[in-house]
Amino acid sequence: MKVIIDRFEGEYAVVELEVGKFVNMPKELVPDAHEGDVINIFIDEKETKRRKEHISELMNDLFED
Repeated sequence: MKVIIDRFEGEYAVVELEVGKFVNMPKELVPDAHEGDVINIFIDEKETKRRKEHISELMNDLFED
């Protein structure tokens, strides 16, 4: 998904979604961004899998007999 920074209002970046809707995003998520910048948002499947495996290992260690 791509969003475009339309403007900044206070502590928020107002971004336009691909469907034309505008939403607020905390500026701290895009500290070096400027009006007109395009931001790509994606699911990192590799990192998601790694984190799930790590949590599973922690749970197994916690509940080990």
